Amino acid sequence: MDGTLLDAHGQLPADFSELEELATARGCELVPASGRQLATLQDMFPEGGTFIAENGSVIVRDGEIIATFPLQEETVRAARDAASAISEAHTVVLCSPETAYVARDVTQAARAEISKYYKAVTWVDNLDTVPNTNIIKIAIFCESGSETHIYEPIRRAVPEDNVAVSGKVWLDVMARGVDKGAALTTLAELANVPITATVAFGDYLNDLEMLRAAGTAVAMDNAHPKLKEIADIIAPANTDNGVSTMLRQLLRT
Repeated sequence: MDGTLLDAHGQLPADFSELEELATARGCELVPASGRQLATLQDMFPEGGTFIAENGSVIVRDGEIIATFPLQEETVRAARDAASAISEAHTVVLCSPETAYVARDVTQAARAEISKYYKAVTWVDNLDTVPNTNIIKIAIFCESGSETHIYEPIRRAVPEDNVAVSGKVWLDVMARGVDKGAALTTLAELANVPITATVAFGDYLNDLEMLRAAGTAVAMDNAHPKLKEIADIIAPANTDNGVSTMLRQLLRT
């Protein structure tokens, strides 16, 4: 989504509805895959459909949630403890399938970032009051840079789980084996579509597994270098309507 399908202002391409019609006419389905929560994706795509939300922690097919993958309670505790020991880890967001739990005393910068990606937010006085039993993702905001400042200590704290740099200032923790690639594989199997017939677009490190899983991997021109290394195709940047341009080419071949 961000850095891939959406433009510099966080908006869908003006021709997205036309692209959906073109894809449907060719027997294809466009599936938004994002680190964003389900409520946010449903707000962006009110007609419903199929989604990969929370980096694969929530899978929706034809408007129905078909799978969620909660973290172990000890993982939630370990990740929170590790984040609290890092001065750069300003904000922890505990994500359930329905809402995101955030402490009220976060910085204005964190509030601005949270408002971009989380439509459903529950503000609490203390995250200790939030049950750890149905947390599907932990998102950590680091204004000084998630990849360089907090990735390694968080990864060491939860070595059995999936830790992904999802943006320049965001780091996400999901359950072991949970990622966009695994979700894409699940949806392809349910639709009786060979994984080799799928195409995935991405721009950041939480897209790596999805691009590796897909039959055709497309990295945006603005993508992280690690995505470009494994891509079959480099599309124009998201600011140059890259997904629309490349999809039209692929759907007409």
